[in-house]
Amino acid sequence: MIEESSARDGHAGSGDEEPDVEFRPTALQGSDINHALVRVARLHHLLAAQLLRRFGLHPSQELVLIRLWEAGAQKQIDLAAMLGADSATMTRTIQRLENGGFVRRVPSTTDRRVTMVEPTTASYAIRTGVEQTWAALEEGTVGGLNARQCRDALALLAQMETSLDAALESTRAEA
Repeated sequence: MIEESSARDGHAGSGDEEPDVEFRPTALQGSDINHALVRVARLHHLLAAQLLRRFGLHPSQELVLIRLWEAGAQKQIDLAAMLGADSATMTRTIQRLENGGFVRRVPSTTDRRVTMVEPTTASYAIRTGVEQTWAALEEGTVGGLNARQCRDALALLAQMETSLDAALESTRAEA
């Protein structure tokens, strides 16, 4: 068994201490941005999951519903593209939303080969709550930052997204 030392009391861990969330393996030294992003993304996902649970939703399912509420019935492939998800992931997401009564699949009125996904009355019943949840998630994420810090954070995140898109495209070209 590995014993963890406690910085608070100076003795070997008894299992009652909080985990050391700042622990970073030596192999990750020099990857401060990566480590910070992983920690922030993890906490953001946990908060989103906790807030959405009261509606019977899991993170990302609300994004599908928001798209359907705003744009109406959609092809499943279009929903997958909008979320950057593969078709298998979107199929599972739609099945779960359908099982929860939030969406239904209907034949396209213009192309018999296509199935459309549309929101149900039950989904509209949770719309305001889901939108309020997104506001609470935003506040939980940026609470304590002023308007300028929020703008700066958005600009930095946009630059990182562009960089990651380019890196991803580069690895696809190599494969």
